[in-house]
Amino acid sequence: MLNKKYARRLEVMLAAAVCIFLILLGRMAYLQLYKGDYYGSQADGNRLRRTKITAPRGLFFDYKGQELVNNLPGYAVALQRQGQMDNEKVIGILAEILNMPEEQIRKRIAANQNSYEPVRLKSNVSPEIVTKIEERRLELPGVLLELQPIRNYLYKELAVHALGYVGEASEYDITEGAYKGMPGGSIVGKFGIEKTFDKMIRGIDGSFDEEVDVAGNVVKQLGQRDPVPGKSLQLTIDKDLQMVMEKAVDEQLAYLRSSGIAPNARAAAIVAIDPRSGAVRAMVSRPAFDPNLFVNGISEKDWQVINNDPNYPMGNKVISGEYPPGSTFKIITGTAALELGKVTPEELIFDSGQHWLVPMGNAGGEALGWINFQQALSMSDNVYFYEMGNRLGIDNLVEFARKFGMGKKTGIELEGEASGLLPTPENKRKIFTGEDWTLGDTFNASIGQGIDLATPLQIAVMMSCVAGGGIYHQPYLVDKVLNNDGSVFEVRKHQEPYALGVSQKTLELIRQGLMGVTQPGGTASYFANLPKVMAAKTGTAENPHGRDHGLFVAYGPVDAPELVVAAVVEQGSFGSTSAGPIVYKVFEEWFREEGLIPPQAVK
Repeated sequence: MLNKKYARRLEVMLAAAVCIFLILLGRMAYLQLYKGDYYGSQADGNRLRRTKITAPRGLFFDYKGQELVNNLPGYAVALQRQGQMDNEKVIGILAEILNMPEEQIRKRIAANQNSYEPVRLKSNVSPEIVTKIEERRLELPGVLLELQPIRNYLYKELAVHALGYVGEASEYDITEGAYKGMPGGSIVGKFGIEKTFDKMIRGIDGSFDEEVDVAGNVVKQLGQRDPVPGKSLQLTIDKDLQMVMEKAVDEQLAYLRSSGIAPNARAAAIVAIDPRSGAVRAMVSRPAFDPNLFVNGISEKDWQVINNDPNYPMGNKVISGEYPPGSTFKIITGTAALELGKVTPEELIFDSGQHWLVPMGNAGGEALGWINFQQALSMSDNVYFYEMGNRLGIDNLVEFARKFGMGKKTGIELEGEASGLLPTPENKRKIFTGEDWTLGDTFNASIGQGIDLATPLQIAVMMSCVAGGGIYHQPYLVDKVLNNDGSVFEVRKHQEPYALGVSQKTLELIRQGLMGVTQPGGTASYFANLPKVMAAKTGTAENPHGRDHGLFVAYGPVDAPELVVAAVVEQGSFGSTSAGPIVYKVFEEWFREEGLIPPQAVK
């Protein structure tokens, strides 16, 4: 009986031992077979450390090969995923060293909780911060100093609205925006060419692996994957011309304010295009900003200065500013009237100071008497062009405006381009809720007023069509994509140029009228002082919020056009006195570089 009792106990104990053995065996199998990779990676994560090497972004060169944007060496502070991510002491020390709120550090860690990449906390840290981290290395396990190329805009605000700037991808960028899925802390293009070509110029990041001990000290270097630099870009921008243009704009705006001619003239947009190709040689929007401020995260003080400026420095007015084209639109009205046979070059029309059908006249009530087409265009007579609008009708005006590229985006490689607005009855009904079109609206449209809107770039393209013999060239900023050794990876393709469908006879008559603008008796006769004959058109755009905007567009030399320059000065008043002098200085420098003006003659 006793033996049976002991035997039963032994059986129970044996069964228990077998169960325990099976449980242990199962757990061991689960840990080693099913979860082996997971725990192996965690173990390696404590023993191995991978540090990212950020690829340098491609460089930017002007069309002569002069460097505009490059990279400088720097460091970023990151926190290793397998390090002290939840160590409040480490977070506190980092907050003190980086001058960064603890909550912001925790937020960055949380935003990257699904990634095994180190969490980048701050880019381009100063040498003082690097020194402080190295001095307190033992207190900061898991804290890394990553090598990082820092974007450098050599000439600060020069051409900033074309070049753009880089910055750290925001939470929205990563979760929903243009850079969805990228790791936190990534430096990406935020504006301008930097953003448009970001994927091409960003490159491929590298890394190096190290074996570390429990204190985070490096025991052994295990290997390295070198980063692949991004492609570089050769732009169409002429750095020297860009500098001249920016200086001319800033000096003219300062003069207009100090002289009392236009006390609120603080904003402007100017663009220079090669009419033979559409290549943009210079682009200026004022006010501007230094893109280097954004590279490392702009300070609250600097951001407030930019953000609170009512003239909106962050906007590229060349492509997004929409203005009534004013009298520059008379180029289109004149082309339509001549091409459709609504007027002959010799026909004389009497200007009594106002039109006989609608009491609309010239600025200041000026009356020019009997004038022909060339006189009307060179002297920018409103009454003459009111009659052209009367004879054409709004449909013909709009048709020819479309031929010249009005009412649609040019397609330049920049985000934020506006389409402008065509003066159609449909658009008027949308803006003024059902109002019908009138003859007075047609008169306004014929001289570029009313609901007619265009960007400075569209105005430059319009003049390029005249200068280039009736050929429309799409404007562009990027000429070539370059490899790291400077060889050409790709020549950028653009929209094929096309003919407007306007006769050379009509274009020649337009050119003759525009030449008259720059000769004695024209509205910009001071251009006759340049060594080559120029063609130009002045314009004044009505502005319900202050003084009128001044417009000016010119090309030259007329016998072999090389450059078109269009300028708009907000609240500058008359185009000939506000925008014209800027364009004059640009061409003065252009001819000086060609040796047509002695260096000592340039002020």
